[in-house]
Amino acid sequence: MKRRNQLTVAFAVLLLAACGADERSVPETGYRDWRVYGGGWDNIRYSTLDQINEKNVHQLEVAWTYDSGDAFKGSEMQCNPIVIGDTLYGTTPKMRLVALDAATGKPRWVFDPSQADQSVGLARIRGVAHWAEGADARVFFTAHHNLYAIDARSGKPIASFGNQGRVDLREGLGRDPKLVSLYVNVPGVVYGDLLILGSVTSESLPAAPGDIRAYDVRTGEPRWSFHTIPHPGEYGYDSWPKDAWKYSGGANDWSGMSLDAGRGIVFASTGSASFDFYGGDRVGDNLFANCVLALNAATGERLWHFQVVKHDLWDRDLPAPPNLVTVLRDGKLIDAVAQVTKSGHIFVFDRDTGEPLFPIEYRKVPASDVPGEVTAETQAFPLKPPPIARQLFTEQMVTKRTPEAHRGVLDRLRRVRNGGPFDPPSLQGTIMFPGIDGGPGWGGAAFDPETGFFYVNSNEMAWILRLTELERGEQGRTGRNLYLRYCANCHRADRAGAPPEYPSLVGVENRLTPTEIYTIVAVGQGRMPGFPTLGWDELPALVRYASTGEDTVLDEQEGGPSSEQVRMPYFHDGYNRFLDPDGYPAVEPPWGTLNAINLDTGEITWRVPLGEYPELVRQGVRNTGTENYGGPVVTAGGLIFIGATAPDRKFRAFDKMTGELLWETTLPAGGNATPSVYELDGRQFVVIACGGGKTGAPSGSSYVAFALPR
Repeated sequence: MKRRNQLTVAFAVLLLAACGADERSVPETGYRDWRVYGGGWDNIRYSTLDQINEKNVHQLEVAWTYDSGDAFKGSEMQCNPIVIGDTLYGTTPKMRLVALDAATGKPRWVFDPSQADQSVGLARIRGVAHWAEGADARVFFTAHHNLYAIDARSGKPIASFGNQGRVDLREGLGRDPKLVSLYVNVPGVVYGDLLILGSVTSESLPAAPGDIRAYDVRTGEPRWSFHTIPHPGEYGYDSWPKDAWKYSGGANDWSGMSLDAGRGIVFASTGSASFDFYGGDRVGDNLFANCVLALNAATGERLWHFQVVKHDLWDRDLPAPPNLVTVLRDGKLIDAVAQVTKSGHIFVFDRDTGEPLFPIEYRKVPASDVPGEVTAETQAFPLKPPPIARQLFTEQMVTKRTPEAHRGVLDRLRRVRNGGPFDPPSLQGTIMFPGIDGGPGWGGAAFDPETGFFYVNSNEMAWILRLTELERGEQGRTGRNLYLRYCANCHRADRAGAPPEYPSLVGVENRLTPTEIYTIVAVGQGRMPGFPTLGWDELPALVRYASTGEDTVLDEQEGGPSSEQVRMPYFHDGYNRFLDPDGYPAVEPPWGTLNAINLDTGEITWRVPLGEYPELVRQGVRNTGTENYGGPVVTAGGLIFIGATAPDRKFRAFDKMTGELLWETTLPAGGNATPSVYELDGRQFVVIACGGGKTGAPSGSSYVAFALPR
């Protein structure tokens, strides 16, 4: 922005804030620590600390750094650490739980789950939960399918919890635990003596059901379960085929939950049903996939729900926890729930009733021409706030970075379907804009109760989604057919992958040992699920084909467990960003933004590009924005802190009223995580995990804390 524009926006915003000053109020207690993932159970990522403010933020310096040394190629850190007293609890790229002195970053203890369970694969962990009663203080930490209760002072598992300190989350789902693949990457919600958890399941079939479950914090015993794929007699059962609850999967809360402890309500945001991009086996709206869910926290009873996407075919998971906000209407504050979506829309509901606080319109959407698919006739569009991401990739938006890039993108754009939101997946290829990762992503949003402003970062990346039909002969039991069924969705039918997130498997036998390959396929690693349903003869055949391209024909009569699963007639040809010939986004900038929305009025207050490409900056091309992963925090000091931009590894502070950039620094690796803000001995700290590893950026394994000079 030019300075005159900044002053104009600032004046308008300050005037608006002044008009509502008598009606809005900041809670008198809380928000000075970071005891919970997201800052508090309401998940608004807000701090009342104001020692660091817009006048002195330029003086910030590194207060301490802790490097676990756990980085490996492609690893990430997405942890939003918590601070209890003078101890910070966080996780490392190799899924170790660490306790650090929150003033100095010096380690106090480290818990390594691989010492307790050698079979656990690596997964991304975004945080931990804490519970205490008297002298009993516990940190709840998940490592793949295991839930651990760790003594907060010693770092040792609590033997009286579950089986010597851990609970196997594969149990209790109504399916053979040995054939279930799931993990948990966000911490649970603690309500009284309950720990309430969601899970990450496979996005292809077979997949575990996405049940939301509560466990006793002392014993680990299950206390209640909510079936997100309804069983016979349960609400929503008729929105699925008759036996879908036996074989379908997903509809899981992988992004986290929020809690209104006073009302006793836990709010969940669920993802799509599996398989993500074809639903011929799950005809119907598929409740409770893609829903905002309000559950009785004590019993798991459904109080209300809203389905954001019916019969999802686009992987339009709700990517972040609901934010428990307040909205000013007619001079009164209404307790509300705000939910960001991958499409760039924001839905706002009354917290008690689920009634929308802005109008929602149901619009007719295109039908699928893929045999067997039955799309929903209409989908929901909120009329306010406006979407914070562009919704249709027009020819006028094609990049003009270079003439060659423009021609290459335009030619490709004209060869695929491009009907806008809810244009269904196709064999020809369909533009998704925003792409499969979103618009807004798992980093979620921050909310300022002082102003009613809602802050969320968003991507502007188009993707191309293309289905591929399995020929009749490709559904038999061969190594290649197993690969097409289980692996081609990410690594492509030609094994070339979509690096860096989905690596090429060509030559993988030269990079990993056979044991390492077998373990990754069986157990999973990172965002890749394990495939425990593979039969005794199928796993070697699949690994052989994935590693070398050599096929193996198996006996149809001796099939292992997977031969009994649903066989999908389609897979997709990989997660394909739409890039120009030089690897930059196919659309005109901005390629990533930070947005402020006034939830009282439903209007966008300001929007600025977020991130830059260093090599383009050297060419004089600035303020393009980049893909961004990780979320913002907002403070009473007038600031928004956010990392998220892997290409430039920057950590930034913006003026929360105007969006003006006030401070930035370069991190040791990309800060693809949400920062935490806390106070210790009268000194305010802002800490962020620096793990990098996203979109090809170098990986790291450090936490860096910033503070003002002493």
